[in-house]
Amino acid sequence: MRGSLPPPSATGVRIAGDRFQWLVAWEACVTALLEIATGTDNPIVGIGVEVDGVGNLDDVVIHRRRPPHTYKQVKYAVDSTTPVNAGYLTTPSSTGGPPILAKIATAWRALRVAGEPMELAIVTNRLADPRDPLVAGRDARTGLLVPRATAGGVLSAKGKARIQWANAADLSEAELLDLLDVLRFDLGNDPERLEQRISLEMQVTGLRGDAAAVGSGIDFVVEQVIAGCREITLNAIQEAIEARGLRIDDARAIVSIATLLPDPLASHALCAIDWVERFEGEDANLKRRPRPPATWAEFQADIEAIPSQLGSMKRVVVTGSMRLAPAFAVGAALRMVTGFDVAAVQRGELWRSDAPYATPATPVTTERSIDQGDDLAIAIEVSAPIADDVAAWIRDQALPVRRLVVLGPAGGPRDNAVAGAEQACALTVGIRNAVRQQVKGHMRLHLFIAAPMALALLLGHRWNRIVPTMVYEYLSAPGYEAAFLVNS
Repeated sequence: MRGSLPPPSATGVRIAGDRFQWLVAWEACVTALLEIATGTDNPIVGIGVEVDGVGNLDDVVIHRRRPPHTYKQVKYAVDSTTPVNAGYLTTPSSTGGPPILAKIATAWRALRVAGEPMELAIVTNRLADPRDPLVAGRDARTGLLVPRATAGGVLSAKGKARIQWANAADLSEAELLDLLDVLRFDLGNDPERLEQRISLEMQVTGLRGDAAAVGSGIDFVVEQVIAGCREITLNAIQEAIEARGLRIDDARAIVSIATLLPDPLASHALCAIDWVERFEGEDANLKRRPRPPATWAEFQADIEAIPSQLGSMKRVVVTGSMRLAPAFAVGAALRMVTGFDVAAVQRGELWRSDAPYATPATPVTTERSIDQGDDLAIAIEVSAPIADDVAAWIRDQALPVRRLVVLGPAGGPRDNAVAGAEQACALTVGIRNAVRQQVKGHMRLHLFIAAPMALALLLGHRWNRIVPTMVYEYLSAPGYEAAFLVNS
């Protein structure tokens, strides 16, 4: 079959597994730098790699200023034939050795002797088995199987599974639940996605985030391992960053906004908003509006409270997953005129509000007469044409709009219309300036956006000296919904 690859050799599997472990270790190094920059209360002080004395939880150990420390077992799979389930965790090895869960339980017992709190993790690219009674209840936010694993009596599917797991680990059921209280199942870490996440974390930390930079970080870890260094210190990480030319900017405070999917950087955020469960839709692609009784007004109140949670921090990076109306509203809450500098990752690049540009990019402007009132409507067409749909929806909803002005980049709307941060800033300023001219004589504006998420954020960030603006979210069907009223 065209494009197929032969099965990897045993050596290839070992190399891929090692690289996966070094990726996990390098991510811990980047997290250590991020925590220093953001003033985390209990920061990482060192990263252990294949540490002696902690059994099978020695692959990557994160040491903090004070407990809990984190002990990770890193498990790589070359394919998806072995999902994480009871069979994977409780079956003895092919050579007759103890099951994975038993090895973890043995290490947990030894660590527990010290009487200190701890965090344990299985880190793997394997997926959760949705048919397994206990693994299927994994909390996506915490990676823990509890509290759902505690439900059901001894005759229930979960009760029987608990007994099976406890027997395989040589634990009582109560001890098993104590273990599951601290054992995080960090699953589905496809190496490519893991690299993308690390790239994001590097950029947030003020480092280069390109593939070569991630590779340089992995090389640093490998060099430490070859040199027999079992504990990577903060000084060693910082020296490597400078020696390898990875530093390009200062770290930024993280504002995490999760509306579509959980944000992996939420735990590092100075301000975190998690609306994943409060948006309609079981799939991220379907999450477009609040799930009643949640409302846009509640979400706007959360957004407008962001600045009060940032203290003196003015350099901000917005992480997570947002639709366009929330992105614009977050940018407006962190407006440039109030001293903020914002950024977001778009297509693997950090789009920053302070990116240099020569002159504003004057948008192409067209106009349609609506004649249903005195308001102005603006349709921003950057990534897709929306003017026809917007005009039809405005008429159908009888919005009090006199005219619809359509703004877009030279060359027309397309998914690659904006090449990077500099072009995004230039176009944002050009659109804002055009709106200021168009809105004269109107007391209210209705805004519809089709653009990259980061551009919507940057546009809200620069939205000032404009009349009150109602921002609409696209719902696919029946069209749009009024989301946020932004005063400027």
